[in-house]
Amino acid sequence: MFRRTATASLVVLAVVGSLLAGTFVGFLMPRDDDFFELRKNFQIFGAAYEELVTGYVQPLDPEHLMRTGIDAMLAELDPYTTFIDEADNADLNIITRGRYGGVGLNVGKRGGKITVLSPIEGASGYKQGVRAGDVIVRIEDQSAEGLSMTDVRTLLRGEPGTTVEIVVERQGSTTPIEFTLTREQVELDNVTFAGFVGPSSDVGGVGYVKLERFTREAGGEVRDAIRDLQKQRSLRGLVIDLRGNPGGLLDAAVDVTELFVPRGSVIVSTRGRLPETERTYRSDRVPMLPDVPLVVLVDGFSASASEIVAGAVQDLDRGVVMGVTTYGKGLVQVVRSLPHNTSLKMTTAKYYTPSGRSIQSINYSGGESTAVPDSVGRTFETAGGRTVRDQHGIEPDVIVEELPTSELEQALQRRAAFFFYANHFAARTDSIHDGFRVNDTTLLEFRRWLEENRFAYPTDAETALDKLSTRFADDGYDDVSDEVAELQQALRQEKIDEFDEHATALKRHLEREILARFVPESQRIERTLDYDVRVAAAVDLFDHPDRYARILSSSSDG
Repeated sequence: MFRRTATASLVVLAVVGSLLAGTFVGFLMPRDDDFFELRKNFQIFGAAYEELVTGYVQPLDPEHLMRTGIDAMLAELDPYTTFIDEADNADLNIITRGRYGGVGLNVGKRGGKITVLSPIEGASGYKQGVRAGDVIVRIEDQSAEGLSMTDVRTLLRGEPGTTVEIVVERQGSTTPIEFTLTREQVELDNVTFAGFVGPSSDVGGVGYVKLERFTREAGGEVRDAIRDLQKQRSLRGLVIDLRGNPGGLLDAAVDVTELFVPRGSVIVSTRGRLPETERTYRSDRVPMLPDVPLVVLVDGFSASASEIVAGAVQDLDRGVVMGVTTYGKGLVQVVRSLPHNTSLKMTTAKYYTPSGRSIQSINYSGGESTAVPDSVGRTFETAGGRTVRDQHGIEPDVIVEELPTSELEQALQRRAAFFFYANHFAARTDSIHDGFRVNDTTLLEFRRWLEENRFAYPTDAETALDKLSTRFADDGYDDVSDEVAELQQALRQEKIDEFDEHATALKRHLEREILARFVPESQRIERTLDYDVRVAAAVDLFDHPDRYARILSSSSDG
């Protein structure tokens, strides 16, 4: 008993001591009354923790109990303030450096099974032939059944040079396939594709850069991509695609932005509770493309660093922001080191665009989150006098919605039907030719495959009718059964008709998934640009320079 008590006491002293030491020598210097409350509550927490670990009726895991307490404390704050344990440090390296030790497999759950979603080009898994759609059944002699995604990532990652054995099941293969993969430094590209879109003209082509994330190398990669495009032909316009980009490092966002804005321009500023958090970031270099017309594509998943870039481009009237309103994450996090290779990622400030507006669209308080109402928000002016609002993300200068998704598409996506059919296709196809397209024949085969496998993909209307039918039966309304049956048949026929009505969209879904089994990500992105409505809208804007100029003038309403 003494040994357990002593151990728990040492844990508490280590936690309290390290935190108090950080208080004195770190960035936080509380007032006397704050310090008293801090010390008093540490002592209360430490004493309660020690009593529980040493005297509770059943043995407790000290580490788990402490983690539960930390998680409960952080649940009162915003979701971006998180505790990072030793196992999560690899994720931190991905965010900051764009690299980690692993085998380069993006995995997720499909049909309740651990499934390879895509192997990263150039990494061990890709080179040895692991395919998208492969179901992982064993990792290092451990069954994958019941493993969480965190468990799987932990098992696959590790020190470069070490190996990990996995066993996968692949559709079309009669026996499981074994792979011995070598862990290595997996480099994640910030720029996943760069090329030209739309027709060229005498004055040059429209360049396109897909920026997937903001790690330390983001600015350099965008710079190299633009340089490569310029070697091929002159640029009459450039599209920077930030759709789906959740952000990353603030410094990386500054590096990217200063490629386009005048030297000395304010790009972003931060302000928080402490004076140390107040900082203004300016461009300190001559822009690479000071005058080339620019369009920044954004969507509801563009957040944080993506919004810094889009907000600066908009506020400085350097280019046109196109798409739909962004996510609205205007909070700055820093990572503080804690004992035993753990860290705390903590929100310390908000960031503000050059006009002085915050784009944070959600308020967090007491563990609750509330969206800022549309009626709330101050107005600001861009450098050229255009009106912009705060607290609502970055609202685009030109709104371009995605094509509406039919109920049939949504039903098929919910059941991952396109994903599983692509596995079936790949199982009986060794390779695809350059320029492969899903045609009417492939779509018909997909439809037959759904029927043969009795693949259920109920639409919302069918689900609602089934519930209503069950309720009628439970309440004894048997006399309406014929009418319900007629409605069910009508909905089934409507779903069949929708295959013809939405054939083009269904082919595109299938094509994306099939290509994922045979070609690297950059080629898949290039192919989808052919029917991307927002990219087409950007190219059309460059074809009409007078309209581009009007949007950026103070007299325009955007």
